[in-house]
Amino acid sequence: MSLSSVRLSLGLGLMASLVACVGDVGPPRAVAAVPVSAPIRTAPPRAVTPAVRAAINDAPPALVQTIAALGKGFDGVVGIAVMRTDGGWVVAHNGTHLFPQQSVSKLWVALTLLDAVDRGKLKLTDTTTITKSDLVIFHQPSAANVGANGWTTTLGDLLNRAMTQSDNLANDTLLRVVGGPDAVRGYLARRFVSNIRFGPGERLLQATTAGLEWRQSYSDGRNFLSARNNLPMSARNRALDAYLANPPDGAAPASIVTTLAKLKRGEMLSPSSTRLLLGIMEGSKTGPQRIKGGVPAGWSYLHKTGTGQDLPPRSTGFNDVGIMTAPDGTSYAVAVMIGQTTRPIPERWQLMQAVAKAVAASN
Repeated sequence: MSLSSVRLSLGLGLMASLVACVGDVGPPRAVAAVPVSAPIRTAPPRAVTPAVRAAINDAPPALVQTIAALGKGFDGVVGIAVMRTDGGWVVAHNGTHLFPQQSVSKLWVALTLLDAVDRGKLKLTDTTTITKSDLVIFHQPSAANVGANGWTTTLGDLLNRAMTQSDNLANDTLLRVVGGPDAVRGYLARRFVSNIRFGPGERLLQATTAGLEWRQSYSDGRNFLSARNNLPMSARNRALDAYLANPPDGAAPASIVTTLAKLKRGEMLSPSSTRLLLGIMEGSKTGPQRIKGGVPAGWSYLHKTGTGQDLPPRSTGFNDVGIMTAPDGTSYAVAVMIGQTTRPIPERWQLMQAVAKAVAASN
């Protein structure tokens, strides 16, 4: 079914139709079996009054119908989840499958850093020095600052760069400072976050996904791309298939929106750190045509995007997760995760924007 064939009472104006199917790829690994596109019950937070609980106990039927139609109508493997942040329900399509996060995982590094600040272990004014040996791959605008003697900056500056520019070097530096992947996993476990994995860091994750073993020389110029292009196509496909089948950075969309809702409610960090992180996310410069492109005037949207590697005709890990807030103050956590697809970027934007419009129409 094409997106343009969807005729729902919400009156979504979908653009071009999404046709055909990805013929040789299956869905991501499932964590648990649940009915696709069904509302997922979650325990309401203690602060919700009985009157509010009664008002939000059931997911809007039109939203359930729309999310199902959008998920099923997209030509690719996609997960969608929406949660009203004051509790009660999650509407999801493939909500419990593990999808590759890519740079969405920078959010968990940010939370781990600010938790360390809350516990007095670190300060955002603390400094760290980055040298050439710390350089990573792909998008790392901070690398321009790293000279022969390195570059010294504050943790607060790196946090802003990682979250608003999706700077891989800034993020991997923060990951080192907080104690590595195990520290992030430990933080998520202490906050009872399930079905959100954290991978080994940018260099190892991207090298393995491409079918390579990491060498620091890959961080220089186009060395990584050249090494990847020199691999046999069969090896690249095997590596990408293995990554998608069991992503080390995999996360379930329903788990992501549940965690975003907890962040919004102040259950992940101190009040000051919560305000700081939400403000930084609202200033994100990435993905203006993803979910944000469908957020109506008068609403606000704060978010984190993620984009994985391409192996034509496949694109992987095309994601956007965040919090939409209506003029009346009602907030919704939203996640759209395209595990893999052969459709062009404008059609991926169209899907994400349609989800935003559906959320707004349900308010």
